[in-house]
Amino acid sequence: MNYIDYTVIIFYLIIFLGIGFLFRENKTSKDYFLGGRSIGWFPLSLSTMATQLSAISFISAPAFVGLKDGGGLQWLTYEFAVPLAMAFLMITLIPTLYKSGVVSVYEYLEKRFDSSSRLLISIVFQVSRSVATGVMVYTMALILQATIGVDFWISILIIGLITLIYSFQGGMKAVIWGDVIQMIILFLGIIMCLAFGLNELGGIDNFLTQVDKDRITTVDFGKWGFSNNNNDDEFGFWPMVIGGFFLYASYYGTDQTQSQRLLSSKNMGTIKKLLFANALFRFPITLTYCIMGLILGTLFFQDIGFQNSLNEVYSNNIASLEGKKADLMVPVFITNYLPNGMIGVLIVAIMSAAMSSLSSTINSLSAVTMEDFVKRFNPTISDKRYVLNSRIFSLFWGSVCLFFAFLTGNIEGTVIEVINKIGSVFYGPMLGAFILAIMTKKTHALGANIGIVSGVILNIYLWLYVPSIFWFWWNAIGCFITVSIGILSSKLIKRKITESLELSYYAGKKDIVLLFLYFSFIVGLSIYLPNLFSG
Repeated sequence: MNYIDYTVIIFYLIIFLGIGFLFRENKTSKDYFLGGRSIGWFPLSLSTMATQLSAISFISAPAFVGLKDGGGLQWLTYEFAVPLAMAFLMITLIPTLYKSGVVSVYEYLEKRFDSSSRLLISIVFQVSRSVATGVMVYTMALILQATIGVDFWISILIIGLITLIYSFQGGMKAVIWGDVIQMIILFLGIIMCLAFGLNELGGIDNFLTQVDKDRITTVDFGKWGFSNNNNDDEFGFWPMVIGGFFLYASYYGTDQTQSQRLLSSKNMGTIKKLLFANALFRFPITLTYCIMGLILGTLFFQDIGFQNSLNEVYSNNIASLEGKKADLMVPVFITNYLPNGMIGVLIVAIMSAAMSSLSSTINSLSAVTMEDFVKRFNPTISDKRYVLNSRIFSLFWGSVCLFFAFLTGNIEGTVIEVINKIGSVFYGPMLGAFILAIMTKKTHALGANIGIVSGVILNIYLWLYVPSIFWFWWNAIGCFITVSIGILSSKLIKRKITESLELSYYAGKKDIVLLFLYFSFIVGLSIYLPNLFSG
């Protein structure tokens, strides 16, 4: 890196400080956390995808595809369940949640059950999301330290402080429009890495000749994920579709970082477009960075210089990056193969992706704290005091995430797998809680709470003591246990049952058919894809 790259980075950071200043006018809770419900589907869609296409996806997913033992294009199976989950959300959860007028989705649980259910799920969300975000920031800081020589603590402070400032000032509007810029930068970064990597390999024909044929298999119907002791039964079609359905339904419908964007929509028509955009565009984006990973992985195995550079960086940082060698592939390629100026842009892409995830987490954790705790116990709080407290909690939760980043120790596997494991412990039970609230009539609060706790405890047990079960299944298992035990407990324990709230439906048959057809299309394309790479 030289002065050109540092100039690019500094200019980028100044822009984001300006975004926070531009959107600093927030007068009410709906202004600060929902953008006044005035934001269109396109920026909301880019914001949602930017949060999902995080620094983890930009760095760790290509590493899984290109370098990790047992990796390859089977990563595409991550996306299969997205259209199905979007169809489910259109039919069930989202119209009802949006119509209820809540800011925190967990407020709905109190309306249906009582405050205990609301507070329980809020705490689950706050713990899981802050820890996962801390792991993400920690890993990005280590990678920046290893590749461009910026000290670990300085990397964390740069990412954290800039994000804190613009999130503190601008609220949800700053987060969303910041995400839009970050999404554009990130996607351009993917295209740049793909193009330069292909050029280093000598073109498409050489790439197709040299690519590892074991890495181009995408769909395996024989892997069920129940004999996973040696990591040889992962990423089969059925666990990825079934487990992925529950993961994405929960992520987009019950995780405040994503559902808050849905609740920020102008109307149900905007939500419908947003969900369709995520269903349609996630797969092409994922396919693009998977191909980038395949190209860079092929270059790595063909280029001794690339291997030596990565090995040198890893050897110098093995104490902090033990088990993370594959995650260095993309940043080492950036710093060794791209011209100055572009290096700065790509480092900005890594930073922007980390900042996007962090800003979304900060805003959502602050929203949950204000709505589920502060306003819950002080409903007469003034708008001015509400916005001030919201900003204070943004600083607090940003500091908590950075605190976890400093405390995070060595973790096994590529970081993207670790992040998803943390989420998979909680996503199933969280979805189960909302299914009980919206789709059942005879479940009471105590029964729902017993179900939620049972689902989380079982998933933690599976993580610690049953490694043979692939972690993607935890999403389905946790949801099933939560719903079944919640219903059973409500039958066995007699308590007053709050009448179910009015259900709202929005999606028509045509919408659902289109999403199922798209699901069939991406599965069919993925099955056929190895033929394209093998000529």
